[in-house]
Amino acid sequence: MARTRLYRNGVLEAEDFPVEDVSDHLADDQAVVWLDLCRPTQADFDVLSEEFGLHHLAVEDAMNFGQRPKLDRYRTHLFISAYAVGLDRAHGRLTTCEIGVFVTPQALITVRRDDTVDIEAVVARWDENADLTKHGVAFLLYGLLDYLVDGHMAAVQELDASLEGVEGRLFDGDRVSIRDVQRRSFRLRRSLVVLRRVVLPMREVVNALMRPTLHVVSEPMLPYYQDVYDHVLRASEWTESLRDLVTTILETNLTIQGNRMNQIMKQLTSWAAIIAVPTAITGFYGQNVPYPGFGKMWGFVASTAVTVVISVALYVSFKRRDWL
Repeated sequence: MARTRLYRNGVLEAEDFPVEDVSDHLADDQAVVWLDLCRPTQADFDVLSEEFGLHHLAVEDAMNFGQRPKLDRYRTHLFISAYAVGLDRAHGRLTTCEIGVFVTPQALITVRRDDTVDIEAVVARWDENADLTKHGVAFLLYGLLDYLVDGHMAAVQELDASLEGVEGRLFDGDRVSIRDVQRRSFRLRRSLVVLRRVVLPMREVVNALMRPTLHVVSEPMLPYYQDVYDHVLRASEWTESLRDLVTTILETNLTIQGNRMNQIMKQLTSWAAIIAVPTAITGFYGQNVPYPGFGKMWGFVASTAVTVVISVALYVSFKRRDWL
């Protein structure tokens, strides 16, 4: 599926025109084109290479999803690999979707694996800031990067809120809470690791785009890119602090479990001391002295029953306290 837009002199002129017409529109120096490909095929990439003269290594990176966030510079264009992310707070799972971006002086080309990237939200940002369309490709790229970085910030905030919820359950004493804390902690830690791999490289991507040598960001657009860069830095620093928080939660959980184990061992030792008293007495006398039912069958059955009942009572008591 392909989607197209044509801007001329800062004004939106056409949408959803055939990809084959792109080269005709680009003949005008005042025209700027956006082309979006979702689930592209080899034929789509062949058309891209023909219409825009893209380097085969950049096309290869766009075809083989799984690249790290990066910015590659070629003679006639740039290639950017970035990720849109989302967090399922209920389960603590992070979803990612890679998007490849070709940047030429007159065109912005986005390549998506699936519909996870809400491209309509990106288009809405462009339409909300129509007064900036006169800055061409720099503006279109800014709207896309701003959407992606805002998604990173939202995921970091969701992770932070989820970790705070785990912290609140650390000191619950029931066994279900303990297992849930351990499970969610490791799941959130895994999601945080994935998020760091997506967020941290974006600092270099945005920083490189602002370099004058690339001739991508004009002076009027520089403050907007600086704002995106500030958000990237904030998301990066936040992920670092969350990593420390996850480590603290895991260490605190282990400490709490160790303290609870010490308490249980102390209680078990107390019970053992209590039980040792009648055991020592009966063992010392060997029950050789007369007692109720001595020398009779019912006495033997009664003493056996008392032993069994006490043992069962102790087992039930320990089980309720989660000592067994």
